[in-house]
Formats: sequence, structure tokens, C-alpha cells
Amino acid sequence: MWSLRFEGDGREEHPGFWTCGPKILDYSYLPSCSVLLAPQNGRRVGHGTKVPRNINMERLRNGYLFSEICRRELEHTQKYPHAKLIKLGIGDTTEPIPDIITSAMAEHAHALSTIRGYRGYGAEQGNMELRNAIAQTFYRDMGIKANEVFVSDGAQCDISRIQMLLGSNVTVAVQDPSFPAYMDSSVIIGQSGNFKEETGKYENILYMNCGPESNFFPDLSNTPRTDIIFLCSPNNPTGHAASRQQLEQLVEFAKANGSIIIHDSAYAAYITDESPRSIFEIPGGREVAIEISSFSKFAGFTGVRLGWTVVPEELLYSNGFPVIKDYNRIVCTCFNGASSIAQAGGLACLSSDGYLAMNAVLDYYKENAKIIMDTFTSLGLKVHGGKNAPYMWVHFPGLRSWDVFNEILEKTHIITVPGTGFGPGGEGYIRVSAFGQRESVIEASRRLKNLLK
Repeated sequence: MWSLRFEGDGREEHPGFWTCGPKILDYSYLPSCSVLLAPQNGRRVGHGTKVPRNINMERLRNGYLFSEICRRELEHTQKYPHAKLIKLGIGDTTEPIPDIITSAMAEHAHALSTIRGYRGYGAEQGNMELRNAIAQTFYRDMGIKANEVFVSDGAQCDISRIQMLLGSNVTVAVQDPSFPAYMDSSVIIGQSGNFKEETGKYENILYMNCGPESNFFPDLSNTPRTDIIFLCSPNNPTGHAASRQQLEQLVEFAKANGSIIIHDSAYAAYITDESPRSIFEIPGGREVAIEISSFSKFAGFTGVRLGWTVVPEELLYSNGFPVIKDYNRIVCTCFNGASSIAQAGGLACLSSDGYLAMNAVLDYYKENAKIIMDTFTSLGLKVHGGKNAPYMWVHFPGLRSWDVFNEILEKTHIITVPGTGFGPGGEGYIRVSAFGQRESVIEASRRLKNLLK
């Protein structure tokens, strides 16, 4: 007899696992869930060594947000096995990758079966043709060179590589609310200190309030100096794209304080107004910033895995040593390079026809966002985001985020994301994703109207 065991929930006395009994064996319909099969005889399985657990891992709060959502999703599916679940939570793309892009990957994969087309290891930093295409497509007239672009297997992996680059002795500021990977990687690397239950914050991390009262941007006049500033624009989860004036203030703030900005632009392709798509559009940005980005959300590469990080040559440590040299060492030590098949797809994305095809898919998600925004607005709720990002940040005054999440899931069979998963500043909000098939989005709109009217 076997049971499903979820990593990182902390429900039993051993704080790494939760065991839920032998209810089902078929969990293939939940591919995003991380599960392990464990024998049911005994709550702990395995041999205890004399190796102590990493103290930083012990400081992490329960499970990773999306693993906890996945656990609740599974419980709900067991309770309502015949319900049609609609997933507007985890930001996973749903529409097929355009044929012009998949054909390029298929051609490359097939060529690997031939003497002429076979290739083994590539450059850890990425295919130079792709690095140049990224520089020309996204950073034209910004002074970014191909050798400053490091191709990777995705932005989330690059966040951790950058944390390894920075080490445990730097001070860190994050937006509140913000994508949990910035926070969790800071904890794992040893920057955070202990978690304070009374505040819901880690003692050594600076939480920059980025709520609607500050136009979703930190009040830099009241922000203490830190070594590192994480900023995501367009923001996940609020959907806010920082204005040119806001980013100019941030660059000046970083220059005045000798700080480094880690700018996450993974959702830049969704920007529809004049908001900057890159920190390097701002004069002086090359001297104070690293930029992370990804093919995941604009090319549908969430499963293909391809991203990049830009480290300008002008960015220096306090002793004058170029940051790019250390980052290159990190990449060469920890990474063997992105899949050559994925990189072939990336090149196809940046061809003229591929780029047009990708934008057609983006327009599809933008229309989904409009439908969802109109739904919540018609119900009298305040909705942020949705115009420059694929996320809606919906406010439920006086209610707790997890309670709203549970109520919507229980009554409508719709998965969202509770705002507190993105930090204490997310209390009272849920994040709703525009990633979904149109018929599912329309059905979700109908269900939500019936529940909340």
C-alpha cells in the first residue's frame, strides 16, 4: 500500500513532508504537483545520517506557495472528483507554441541524429547567434552587447544563480508583495535571518511597501539603503508596470547608495503603454543593474525552459572588479548551457515571422485578461493589473486571502492564488491569471458572477 507524500508542507512532526493516506494512485492529471510515493508503514522512511540540516532551509516557511496550492487542489479534486476545475492560479501558459517555432526545434532535434547535425556541449553562456538576437531584439539602442547576455534555462534558475553570485553577506530589499522566489532564495543563501511571526517578515530583509497607496512602487524617500534591490516590472503579482519616472528615481537611488538592482522583466512583452520594457532604457541603468528575463510567458516556453540574464560590463563591485566576470564563473561552474533544441526555438521566436506569431498568442492572453477584469469590475471589486501583465490583483476588503481562495475554490471550482503568498502586503488580495483557454475563462467569468453578485 502506498500514500502520496508532498514535499515542504510541514504538517507532521518531521517538517519536510506531509502524508495523506492511500486515497488515489493516479495523479497524472496534476503534472504541476510535486509528489513522492512513500511506503505507508511508518511516518518516516529512510536512514538517519549524522549530517545536520542546513539551518537556512529550516528557516523557510512551510511549503513553497505553489506547492501548497497544488496540495489544496489535489484535496479538492478528491472531494469533488466530477467537478470541472478551472486553473487561473499558477501562471502556466496554455496555448500551443506557434508551428514556425516548434518546427525549428523539431528540425534541430532531428539533425542531432545525423553525423552532420550532431552537436554535444555548447557554450555555457549560450549560442552566440541567440545572444546577439536577444541583444538586437530587446536591447537595441541601449548599448547591450551579445557578450553581456547569458542564455539560461529560465529566469527562476537565474535568480538562484545570482543569489549564489551575491552570497550571504549582502543586505536585500524586496517589493511587498513580490514573487516568492526572491524571498525564498534569499533565505536559502543565508541573507534573511529569522522569521518573525508577529510581523510575518524575515528580520534581515527590507520589505518595500508596493501597494496601491504608493502606486505599487516603493517610496524611495523613506527606503533605507540595501546592497541589493529586487524589482519586478511588470510586477508579479500586482501587474503594475513601473513608469519611466519611477525607474529613473530607482536608478538614481541605486547610484546614490551604491546598490545593485536585480530587475526582472519576464512579463515585459505584455506592456501596452509607454512604460519601459527594460531597466537599461533608463540612463545610468547599465552602471547599477542586472536584468533577468525569460521566453516562458511570451513564447509559451514554460516547459521548454529558456531565459537570459544581462550583466553589463560597467557594473562593478566596490573594489572595482567587474560583476560580469564573477557571473561568468558562476555560470561556467553551475551550468552546462541551455538545451540546444530550446535555443533553436529561441532563435525562431526572434525571427520576423516567429515574433509576429508570438504576438498573436500574447493578444489572446490579453483578451482573456480583459474578460476577467471586466468580470470583477462589474461586481464592484477593485482590480489592478491586467493591462500590462497577464495577472489581475483583486482586492477583497476586510477578508483574508486564504479565506477568499478557499471560498472561490469550494464554491466555483476555480484555482486562484492568495495574495499573502507574495508577502504580508498581499493580505486581502488574490491573484488571477489570464493564462487559460478562452472557453475556460468565459466559464470562470460566469461562475464568479454567480458567486459574487
